[in-house]
Amino acid sequence: MREALKRCSSATVEAALQFRKTNDPTHVSVVVIGVIERFVEPSLRPKLHSADDDLRMVEDLGIDSLTMMEIVILVEDVLQMQINNEELRHLRTVGDIKTFIDCKARGLPPPKPTRHLPIEHIGSVMPIQPPFLFLNEASINHQGAQGKYKISGQEFFFQGHFKDNPVMPASIMIEAIGQLAVLALLEGVIPVEEGKVVDPKTIFFASSEGVRCHRICKPGDVLVISVKPKRAKMPLATFEGSIRVGQEKAVIAEEITLTFGTKDFVAEPVAPAPTAAPAPAPEQAVVSAPAETPKPAQSPLAS
Repeated sequence: MREALKRCSSATVEAALQFRKTNDPTHVSVVVIGVIERFVEPSLRPKLHSADDDLRMVEDLGIDSLTMMEIVILVEDVLQMQINNEELRHLRTVGDIKTFIDCKARGLPPPKPTRHLPIEHIGSVMPIQPPFLFLNEASINHQGAQGKYKISGQEFFFQGHFKDNPVMPASIMIEAIGQLAVLALLEGVIPVEEGKVVDPKTIFFASSEGVRCHRICKPGDVLVISVKPKRAKMPLATFEGSIRVGQEKAVIAEEITLTFGTKDFVAEPVAPAPTAAPAPAPEQAVVSAPAETPKPAQSPLAS
């Protein structure tokens, strides 16, 4: 095992040895991060030590599919477990991988995989649209929702907030938290009556409690937004939310409450499978009757 981990940190080797001896799953996270670090470019390795579980393996750490397989094979070898390819399909972030391996080590069923929602999907389901939509991407899991928004500097509110010193209004940052909570509602983070779904036309802001702003946010900053459901009883749903930039807190909202209604679930019609066009009937050969051989004309003098 030391040979397999020879390019990993001493802390990784020690954690792996302790896991082998004690089977204590608390060592798993150190092993996983250490193995990932081995395959990440040196310039990107400090990100792994930021304890940011939202780091994406491909986009943020440059891990391609073949390198991901190398990581999995080494983790299987060190932790003595089997991981099949189907289980890997939805593991996109460091947090996804840590949670999955931890559940494997504990013999627990892994949680439902995180669903990653591109801007196209967000725009198709949200009642809020640009230029007032403050989500570039989002993901939904069993705990809540996470989203990101990069402040471009071209937002409409910068025309008057502030002159020559663009600062994102705190009220807009709270709006961004609320929008992520709306998305979480629409994506089923809070279950509703069977046969019903949340109606996007009925979701409205109700109240907020314990809101504090810790940081000024300006163009170029990437807002990492998180919401978790706290309680829900029709027609109210309450979330706790936060925004950070890197590892710095920007906004904390102890409670944001939305009011909502439901509508009947209607399954999208399934397009019928295309049917093969009937094969054209084989062409029948046209057989022409043989032309009659003209008989020689008889001479009137013939007898």
